[in-house]
Amino acid sequence: MLVPQDLTDGHHSQDHAHHHEGEHQHAPSDTALRVKALESLLVEKGLVDPAALDAFIDYYEHEVGPRNGAKVVARAWSDPAFRDWLLKDATAAVASLGYCGRQGEHLVAVENTAKRHNLVVCTLCSCYPWSVLGLPPVWYKSDAYRAKAVIDPRGVLRDFGLELDEDVEIQVWDSTAEIRYLVIPERPAGSEALSEEALADLVSRDAMIGTAKVSLSGGGQP
Repeated sequence: MLVPQDLTDGHHSQDHAHHHEGEHQHAPSDTALRVKALESLLVEKGLVDPAALDAFIDYYEHEVGPRNGAKVVARAWSDPAFRDWLLKDATAAVASLGYCGRQGEHLVAVENTAKRHNLVVCTLCSCYPWSVLGLPPVWYKSDAYRAKAVIDPRGVLRDFGLELDEDVEIQVWDSTAEIRYLVIPERPAGSEALSEEALADLVSRDAMIGTAKVSLSGGGQP
């Protein structure tokens, strides 16, 4: 069984560690150590420029991040014609807003409704639409999420604090090197008077993966 700590991203884990600073000391995971060792080796051999690597990560975290996807969702909520285009040809619709590039070439949009909820996973590795969601969260790449999302998607959502009614169908989409998915969350009730920009502020990365819903309080709350 997954526990919430298994599904938190690096930011929340860091907050948790800081909160308990002085109480516990956690060693880096084996994966983190292997990544650091590989990075050090590549730098030592002159194959990777540390400054260029930092710039690349910063670009995807802050400039090509979930805000792009949130704007796509807000446009779909506000413009029925764009929504139809997005569902028919997400790659072209998203590119029309200027969001394209690495791992965003073949994009499919799936829409949540009152009776159907979509969840995205990559069971083989961590294929992910960087152009609209930025870098994938740590939990998305974990073996626990990748396995349980297929076997027990309702349980995964419950781990995230999202409890769906039993009559809501859950559709799991497996991203591949050829196709990546973007979830269009349900528009929250009471948001009819909000501007497109204000709507985008409500949409979280997790809601566009399918592990959260969108509420008027923002942040993609369950």
